[in-house]
This record gives sequence, structure tokens and C-alpha cells, in this order.
Amino acid sequence: MLFRGESTIPLKMLLFCFHAANTVIVSFLPLSLQDKGLNGTEIGWVMAVGPLVSIFAQPFWGYTSDKRQTVKKILMLCLVGIMIMSLFFLQMETVPLLLISGATFFFFASPIGALGDSLSQRRADQLGVSFGSIRTWGSIGFATSSLLVGEILTHTGIQYIAWPYFILATAGFIVSTQLVDVKVDTPPIQFKDIGILLKKKPFIIFLVLIVFITIAHRANDSFIGLYIASLGGSEDLIGVAWFAGVASEAIVFATAGFWFRKYHPLIFIIAAGLLYSIRWFLYAVFDDPMLIVALQFLHGLTFGVFYLTAFQYVSRLIPKMLQSTGHLVFVSTFFGLSGIIGSLLGGFMMDNLGGSSLYAYMGVLTSAGTVMMLLYHLLPFGKS
Repeated sequence: MLFRGESTIPLKMLLFCFHAANTVIVSFLPLSLQDKGLNGTEIGWVMAVGPLVSIFAQPFWGYTSDKRQTVKKILMLCLVGIMIMSLFFLQMETVPLLLISGATFFFFASPIGALGDSLSQRRADQLGVSFGSIRTWGSIGFATSSLLVGEILTHTGIQYIAWPYFILATAGFIVSTQLVDVKVDTPPIQFKDIGILLKKKPFIIFLVLIVFITIAHRANDSFIGLYIASLGGSEDLIGVAWFAGVASEAIVFATAGFWFRKYHPLIFIIAAGLLYSIRWFLYAVFDDPMLIVALQFLHGLTFGVFYLTAFQYVSRLIPKMLQSTGHLVFVSTFFGLSGIIGSLLGGFMMDNLGGSSLYAYMGVLTSAGTVMMLLYHLLPFGKS
């Protein structure tokens, strides 16, 4: 072994590499699809494939992880899958081939971030360190890659996005061989044990409510690049926008040990929802791409705070033996169900109403979700 058993360096490096690779999908895939001649609605369909597949793939891989009592081996298998499938998916030209290859690609890609976060949470608890201090390396990887890949694609052309993705995914696989699994004291779960999650009413209600906030977040993931481009921005400016946003996210994760435990997680979630609403309304108003980039610092105070506190709140609600399964159900709701709705409706609205209207509606939806989350917190089952 290259690292001592208590080291978190391999895990941090894996998060760095995977999220750096994920930059290619989140930040630049919509531009690549537009370059291939797809319209907003067709781009929405392709972007929705990932979230659709993740609804089934993430609980499947989470259950398999808990059943086999290993996160490391599942991560390694999925990383091999994305290395191979990225070379097909990112070079397809037609919508049918993009949908088929994309479904296979996302089957392996969708659980990696969630399993990495689940392992980070467990290792943080085991070693007595902040979850955010580990998770921040994913944000650093995303931010760094958004600048470098944006600059590279500006000079080489958007049609070459498969190669930076493949290189970064391969680096992630190499690092994953050095991961340390967390030992589980409980016996392997059985399929019937999943019913325990379904009986956790606070967990189910919480998942329903976050959809109202995360739909807008996922629509932004899919279309902010196209929105900035429609306002006159270039690929490298889109990279700068993602860098600014994810750099602020990294700061939030890195400092979580100082602020996280001061209040109940739902207080932070509600505050993040309020800032989300303000953020989307401002995006709707401004028509200068530089102003959109300038406002990207709000990404850390919205997604960074929301995701970190929601992930740890969910950890309170689910039994230890179902941590991987519960975490991936949460992530499949956050990025899966919300991603489908956000991508499909976002693509339709971009084509028919324009980006400004899309962001205005996102602000309204997020405001409604924030109000409902406040009511949830005030009710007895929101006191967990």
C-alpha cells in the first residue's frame, strides 16, 4: 500500500479526479450537443437520460455496496465502466445513439459521486474529522478542471471533450486501488431490509420537499452554459463561471467544521433555499454574461450549504446498516428525479420562452420549496 490505513489522501484524490472529470459532462456536454446540431429540447432529452438512469442505478449500486459490505470494489467497477463508455457516448452524433450510449454510461457514472460521499462520511466519522474537509477536494477538482478544460476546448474545439474526460477518469481508477473500505459491524442487509427506509416518514417527506428546490438547481446545471453562450459568452468564460461557483463551494465544504454544528441542519437548508431563490431571480434579470459569472459566488452559499447539510441530515434519519442505500436514494432524488424534470422542462422553456423566463420560473419554484421546508422544520417530524 502506498498510504497508511488511516490516510484520507486516496479518497481525496479520487474525489478530485472524478469531479474534475464530471466537469466535462456538467459544464461542456450541452455545448458539445449544440455543436452537433441538437436543439434545446433534444439537449434536454439527452441530459435527462443521466438522471433517469440514476433513479434505478444509484439505489441498485447502493444496495449492492451494503450487501457486499464494500464501497471500494463497487467504485472500481463503476470507474472502469465510465472509462470504456465515455469513448462511445461523448463521440456519438445522433440522438438515438446518444440516448443508448448515454444510458449505459450514466448507469456506471451516476453512483460514483454518491458512493464517494458515503465513504467520505463514514471515514470522517471513523477518524473524527469533518466530512466537508474531505468532500471539498471534489469541489477543488471540479473548479480546477472547469478552468483548464474550458481553456483547452476553446483552443482545440468542443468536439474533443471525450479525451480530457477519459484521462481524468483513468486517473480516478488508478487512485481508487488505494482506497480503504470502512468495516461494518452489522450483518449484510437483505432485500427486505429496504422496506425500513420506506417506513421512515421524515426521510420520505424530506425527499419530496427537496425536489422543489433541486429541480431548479439541476436545470441550472444543464443550461447555464447555454444561457451564458446565448448572452454572448465563450467556452472559456463558461469555464470561469463554473470555477467561480465551485471555488466558493470548496470554501464552504472546507470550513464546514467551523460552522456546521452551530444550528440544526434544516436551518441551513432553509437559508440556502432562500438564497437559491434570490440567485435565480437575479439571473433572470441580468443580461450581461459577466454579471452571471460575478454572481456565481452564490453557488457555494446555495448548493454547498444545501448539499452538505442535507446529506448529513439524511445520515441522521437512516440506520447505519443502510447508509449506502439511503445516501444513494437521497442522491438519486437530488440529481436523478430532479434532473429529469429540470432537463426536460428546462430544454422546452429555453426553446420556447428563453433563458430569462426559465430562471424566473426557477425562482418561483424554489421559493415554494423553501416555504414548505420551513413548515416541515416547524412540525414534529422535522425535529430529527
